[in-house]
Amino acid sequence: MAMADISFTGTSQLLQRRTSVSLYCLNSSFLPQKPAKSSFNFNTEKCFPSMKVVCSVVPSQTQAPTPAPTTTLTPDGKRTDCFGIFCLTYDLKEEEKQKSWKKLIKVAVSGAAGMISNHLLFMIASGEAFGQDQPIALQLLGSERSFGALEGVAMELEDSLYPLLREVSIGVDPYEVFRDAEWALLIGAKPRGPGMERADLLDINGQIFAEQGKALNAVASPNVKVLVVGNPCNTNALICLKNAPKIPPKNFHALTRLDENRAKCQLALKAGVFYDKVSNMTIWGNHSTTQVPDFLNAKIYGRPVKEIITDIKWLEDEFTKMVQTRGGVLIKKWGRSSAASTAVSIVDAIKSLTIPTPEGDWFSSGVYTTGNTYGIADDIVFSMPCRSKGDGDYELVPEILFDESLRARIKKSEDELLAEKRCVAHLIGEGVGYCDLPGDTTLPGEQ
Repeated sequence: MAMADISFTGTSQLLQRRTSVSLYCLNSSFLPQKPAKSSFNFNTEKCFPSMKVVCSVVPSQTQAPTPAPTTTLTPDGKRTDCFGIFCLTYDLKEEEKQKSWKKLIKVAVSGAAGMISNHLLFMIASGEAFGQDQPIALQLLGSERSFGALEGVAMELEDSLYPLLREVSIGVDPYEVFRDAEWALLIGAKPRGPGMERADLLDINGQIFAEQGKALNAVASPNVKVLVVGNPCNTNALICLKNAPKIPPKNFHALTRLDENRAKCQLALKAGVFYDKVSNMTIWGNHSTTQVPDFLNAKIYGRPVKEIITDIKWLEDEFTKMVQTRGGVLIKKWGRSSAASTAVSIVDAIKSLTIPTPEGDWFSSGVYTTGNTYGIADDIVFSMPCRSKGDGDYELVPEILFDESLRARIKKSEDELLAEKRCVAHLIGEGVGYCDLPGDTTLPGEQ
């Protein structure tokens, strides 16, 4: 183990003790070459809530391997963890600081030990989601059962040497993990088991998202942006926002971007073009098999899809069914539900809110319907066309065409979401829940 001088702020006393510090303490980009000492601070908020510790490390000494997670108990007995190098905050010289970087943002992720997160976290850490000038603090939520895997995720993030990734904390209590979060990506949810009714899934996962909504309301940034991925994501997002009255309802999103991406792919294949030529693609409604991929307003090369693809029967029947059932086909081929493409769609959804929408285009997101001008029932979370100035906010797109067929299909998805809302009334403060779901429209990934 390496020898280090430990000095406690507020006293001149120096204590000699044996301690292990991360390999990063010897990185030349952090340590000056000639002075005998370089200072770094333990991240006291996560490692030592009750005291500040400043260490002085002699560069010539051999350093021990990266430490295991630092675990502390808060006064009320809750467990908090930071990991290895991420427990240390370095005092860089002024000339060493990245002047082009933005202020660090805190991103909380639930289900952080799962397959989707195994792709997503590394995309975020690399700068793909929030930009190459945006330093990140990742706050990862798991369960007691998955905590070992969560430590493994943190180890891989540590070993990947992402310069933008400045902090990683791991935990099992949302009231700790969500503290001061500016983005919350809620991925973790219970999968649908054999013989489980959709109503049962709504209730079980609804309780999870009710609790997470309360935690966000209590400790997250008051303007936190929340993206719900765990299924059934529309109604889970509604439950979450209803339990977080301090956070604007407009800040909550249900992920339907993967459905949009799938729809663009199928239109591009049919038209024989690359998928970046497809724009203005809307997914209306629920993230279920009642979802409505809108080919009436979509464009290819800036022209209405129906001018490029003249096979209307294909558009009305095969195209819609392919988008709705794409996940099931993937499971049959792959043996498991989509993870990588879901992670990509989460990144796309984030970028749609942090980068201005191209002129004349829009994107799909499940958002709160109250005040919409499309005639869709208020007080549900429904996927609709949105555009953003890149400030994290969005507006609904006014110039949308509707025909009788599109409205009828939208109404079917609306009715389903209203039925789901009645089913979880007890979780949103609207009395006793009762389920009269019109049918089982579960997407394959929920099973």
